[in-house]
Amino acid sequence: MDAVEAIKARASIREYQDKPIAKDLIEKIADCGRLAPTARMEEPWEFIVVTDRGALEAIGDITDHGKFIAESACVIAVCCKETKYYLEDGCAATENILIAAAGLGIGSCWVAGDKKPYCQKIMELLKAPPAYKLVSVISLGYPVKRQAPKKKRPLKNVLHWQRF
Repeated sequence: MDAVEAIKARASIREYQDKPIAKDLIEKIADCGRLAPTARMEEPWEFIVVTDRGALEAIGDITDHGKFIAESACVIAVCCKETKYYLEDGCAATENILIAAAGLGIGSCWVAGDKKPYCQKIMELLKAPPAYKLVSVISLGYPVKRQAPKKKRPLKNVLHWQRF
């Protein structure tokens, strides 16, 4: 699937088959995160892959809207050094991960972000250094069923030429 098709096909998936994702596919997805644009070439990100069922259950329990993480094949936590543009860089990496997963037929859901009150608990669980911030927790797995993306506003309603 090409990039535009992957972007258009991507949807938040919260129900996963009980099927592992091959390590090489997880690495390919994380590598796409690594290739995201980064302000001042700082590349503040680190990616923590979690496949252990107990840890997935613990992460799901910590979140407020991510209980389904316990059923995912894995999670990729995007953590960034606290630099001036860590949030922008981490979000760009997160989006690349989401699109790469869609392109490979793997479902994903962006669960947690920088402003959630439980981020510190997840960082402690993952043994991340204190100088890092949690930007996102992304669940990954093979979808139970294909889900169409949510309907978005039409381009004509959001695209402006020359001025707003």
